[in-house]
Amino acid sequence: MDLMEKNLELLEVQKLEGHNDRVWNVAWNPVSSSPSPILASCSGDNTVRIWEQSSLSRSWTCKTVLEETHTRTVRSCSWSPSGKLLASASFDGTTGIWEDLGDEFECISTLEGHENEVKSVSWNASGSYLATCSRDKSVWIWEVLGGNEYDCASVLNGHTQDVKMVQWHPTMDVLFSCSYDNTIKVWWSEDDDGDYQCVQTLDESSNGHSSTVWAISFNATGDKMVTCSDDLTLKIWMADISMMHSGEGYAPWTHLCTLSGYHDRTIFSTHWSSDDIIASGAGDDAIRLFVDSKHDSVNGPSYNLLLKKEKAHEMDINSVQWSPSKENRLLASASDDGMVKIWQLETKS
Repeated sequence: MDLMEKNLELLEVQKLEGHNDRVWNVAWNPVSSSPSPILASCSGDNTVRIWEQSSLSRSWTCKTVLEETHTRTVRSCSWSPSGKLLASASFDGTTGIWEDLGDEFECISTLEGHENEVKSVSWNASGSYLATCSRDKSVWIWEVLGGNEYDCASVLNGHTQDVKMVQWHPTMDVLFSCSYDNTIKVWWSEDDDGDYQCVQTLDESSNGHSSTVWAISFNATGDKMVTCSDDLTLKIWMADISMMHSGEGYAPWTHLCTLSGYHDRTIFSTHWSSDDIIASGAGDDAIRLFVDSKHDSVNGPSYNLLLKKEKAHEMDINSVQWSPSKENRLLASASDDGMVKIWQLETKS
């Protein structure tokens, strides 16, 4: 199916109001797809909100507010693969772990160690590790021990500035981080002893970004990665991950193509959907969607702008996230305007 040939539009399904400060991040629960998807959002109001869509009315409501744990902005939130735990990273220097008890969420653990603001948190594919990063320039890997215990397994120093995001690879225990130092670093433990080392740095010399790198996302198979930056570009990277899966050592990431000329303000967020659509959220209040052109140019593979949703929010868009479910093509966005919005990609009637 060629998406470019379809007449698609991004329709606003609902505006989720409740936060009373900017909303930094949204995260879909990975196991709660239809009929009742669940979304978490976190904000400068020091809270996390859990939103649920009613299977009957299809309208979204705030199911619960996670508060009184963080004393400053909650910058990032991430669900464990089981969908039972939610991690929240805060400017108060801590990461909270919340358990879904069915009718309420309880903070079962608080991870402390970073010197200052925690900017991002990410679970690995099996839920056995958690990664956090901070303005203190470090990346921490926490081992999930069970019994609500979390042990710091590694402190990774390599970035020279504020680390904006951490993201585990979707199929392997390889960790990626991006930073105000304009680089993306790849961390891997060659043996299964958990001794993580920086095995690759993607910087300007490797066709990388020339300014702050804000976000990282992978396609469904994990052989491609998209990154976004203050340099107004999206970059697509690829690696031969089958080589790593077969135990032949580290497979390096190489630059595939750069999407430039589409944005004129900082790109704060990018996310790759399970059916291969890349979304971006930027400082010009717009959401853009890109797809593989399927026609390689002289310069190699290329991606086309599928659509641009102008004035998606009234202020900067900090986060765009596709729902894990393929059937309904829902996208959530979060903005400095204090709003979370749910969008649906559909064919124009």
